[in-house]
Amino acid sequence: MNKLSWVLASAPLLFACSQPADNTTTTESKPASAQHTEQKSTMASGTDYHSFSNPDAVRVTHLDLDLTADFDNRELTGTVTLDFDRIQPDADTLIVDTRALDIKQVTANGKAVEFTLGEEDENLGSPLSIALPESASAVTIDYVTSPDASGVQWLTPAQTQGKEHPFLFTQAQAIHARSFIPLQDSPQVRVTYDARIHTPADLLAVMSASNDPDTPRDGDYSFTMPQPVPSYLIALAIGHLEFKPMGERTGVYAEPEILDAAAAEFEDTESMLELTEKTYGPYSWDRYDLLILPPSFPFGGMENPRLSFITPTVIAGDKSLVSLIAHELAHSWSGNTVTNATWRDLWLNEGFTTYLTYRIMEMLYGTDRFNMEAVLGYQSLEADIAALPANDEILAVDLRGRNPDDVFSDIPYEKGALFLRELEQKVGRDNFDAFLMQYFKHFAFQSITTDTFMAYLEDTLLKQYPDRLDKQRIEEWVLKPGIPDGAPVPASDAFDKVDSQRTAWLNGDKPAADIKTVNWTTHEWLYFLNNMPSSLSAAQLKDLDSAFDLTNSHNNEIAHSWLMIAVQNEYKPAWPRLHDYLVEIGRNKLVKPLYRALSQTPEGKAFAKKAFEEAKPGYHPLTVHANEGFVED
Repeated sequence: MNKLSWVLASAPLLFACSQPADNTTTTESKPASAQHTEQKSTMASGTDYHSFSNPDAVRVTHLDLDLTADFDNRELTGTVTLDFDRIQPDADTLIVDTRALDIKQVTANGKAVEFTLGEEDENLGSPLSIALPESASAVTIDYVTSPDASGVQWLTPAQTQGKEHPFLFTQAQAIHARSFIPLQDSPQVRVTYDARIHTPADLLAVMSASNDPDTPRDGDYSFTMPQPVPSYLIALAIGHLEFKPMGERTGVYAEPEILDAAAAEFEDTESMLELTEKTYGPYSWDRYDLLILPPSFPFGGMENPRLSFITPTVIAGDKSLVSLIAHELAHSWSGNTVTNATWRDLWLNEGFTTYLTYRIMEMLYGTDRFNMEAVLGYQSLEADIAALPANDEILAVDLRGRNPDDVFSDIPYEKGALFLRELEQKVGRDNFDAFLMQYFKHFAFQSITTDTFMAYLEDTLLKQYPDRLDKQRIEEWVLKPGIPDGAPVPASDAFDKVDSQRTAWLNGDKPAADIKTVNWTTHEWLYFLNNMPSSLSAAQLKDLDSAFDLTNSHNNEIAHSWLMIAVQNEYKPAWPRLHDYLVEIGRNKLVKPLYRALSQTPEGKAFAKKAFEEAKPGYHPLTVHANEGFVED
C-alpha cells in the first residue's frame, strides 16, 4: 500500500456476527484480543496475533472460489474450496477466519461436516472451526457475505465515472479478506488460487491474478494465480471497464471516461518496470497492470499482484504524483514476493518499498525530484513522530490486542526507508543494491519476520562490513522509538529557493503575485504550502488565493494542503470547495486530516458533520469508520 494511503481509523471496527447454521453449536471461547492482552509479556516472533487460524496444525495451500455478485442485495454468494496440508498428522480441525459471513454449509469428500462459528471479537471477527474427516484434504464452504462487509464496497451507478453501471471492489489489507472469503487470514499463510466470478453480463470482472484483456464480456470470468500469495493480496473488482496497453507487459483498466487520461498519466510504468528489474532482479508476476477505481477508494493504491488498484486522485495531468505507481510496482519485490509474516513486521513491506520507490523515481526522473520527494517524506515522518506515542514509533511495533490497521503510519514507511538509506550510505549504493537483489532472491515467495531479517543482515552485511556497520545501531533503528541521532537528513536545493520566496512574502517584501512559481512542480507547491506558519491573516490568505487560485486547484494534493490552511485559519471563501472535496473524494489520506482539523471547533464540527452525512453513502466502510468519530456529538 502506498504510504500516502495509510491513514485509517485507530478505533476498533464493529460488525454483526453471522449466526451459525442449524447443525452447529457456538463456542464461548475468550476473544483472541483479550487472550493477547493477557500475554503482553510473552510476545513471540512469528505468532500472528490477528488471526484465529491454526496453520501450525493445518495449513491451507490453495483456494478455489466460485462467487456470484448480487448487486441488488450487495452480496457475494457461492463457495470456496480450501485445499490443505496437515502439518500435524493427527490434526482433526481446520480453523479459518471470518467476519460477518453467513456460513450455510461445509462439506468434505462430498458430505456435510460439523462446523462451529465462535464468539465474535471486535477486531478479529469470528473463528470458524471445521471438523476434518481423516481422509479429507479439502473442504468446501458455502457462504454469503454481509452487505456491510468491511472489505467490499458496492457502488451505485451515480457513484461511478460513467453514471450508468454499478461497481464493486474489494480491499483486503490488513485483515479484511475474511469479510468476503472464509480463509486463514494471516500474511504468513501463502496460497495459490483459482476463481470463477459471475457478474451481470454487461460488466467485466478483474482480479489480482491472470487477466485476459480480450476476454468476452459475458458475465462469466475465470482467473488463476499460480504464485502463492498472502490473503491480503486477494482482490476483486467488477465494473464497466475497458483496457488500454501501455507497454509489452503493462496496461490500464478503467471506466471509459478516464481510460485515456490514466494511460497518458501512467505511460512510464513500463520504464519503471524495466529499471527496477535491472537493479533488483527479474519481475516474478508475468504482467503488471493498473486498475483505476472510483474516487471512493480509501487508499492511494493497493499492491495487489499483477493488478495494482489505484485512486483516480493521482491523475494530475503532469505525472507529478506517479511515485504512487512506482511504490505499488516496487511492492512486486518487497511485499508481494518477500512478505511480512505478521503485521508487527509491516515495515519489512513498506520500509523496503518506500526505499525502492525513491530509487525508482531517481532513476526515471532524476536526482532533483528524488531530493524533493525525500524531503517531503522526511517532514511527514517528523510530523508523525511528534504526534505518536513512543511505542508506536518502533519499526517492529507491538500490536497485540489492537486493530492491525493501527500500524499504518509513516513509521513503517519513511522510518523504514530512512534506515535502509543509512545502510546504503555506509556500505555504498552498489553494494547495497547487490544485497537487496540477493535478499529478494533468497526469500522469494516467503513470509518473514523482523527477527529473520535481522539474522540475515547479521550473516551478510554485518559480516561483510564489520568496520562500517554496528549491530547495536541497527537494533536502535528497529527496536527503539524515534529517529536515531546522526540519521540521514534529505535536502533539496529547489526547496531552499522556495523557502526564500516564502519568507520574502511572509515578511511583506513582495506580494504573492510576484512569487516566481511558473516552473514549480507539485512538490515545490506542497513544500511551499506545508511549511506555512499555522496562523495567517485574512489578507495573506486572500493574497495567496487571488494570485494562484488555490481554492480551485485541480491537483488533489495541492488542494488538500490549501484546504488544511483554510480550515486552520477559518478562511471561509474556500469552504464551499472544502465541502465538495469531502463529498467527492473517499481517500482517507486526503479527507481524514480535514475532518480532524474541522472537529477542533464547534462551527467546524457542524460543517464536517453535514459534509460527512452527505458523503457517507459513497464512502468505503474503512473511510466511514476512520472519520465518524470526528463528527459525533
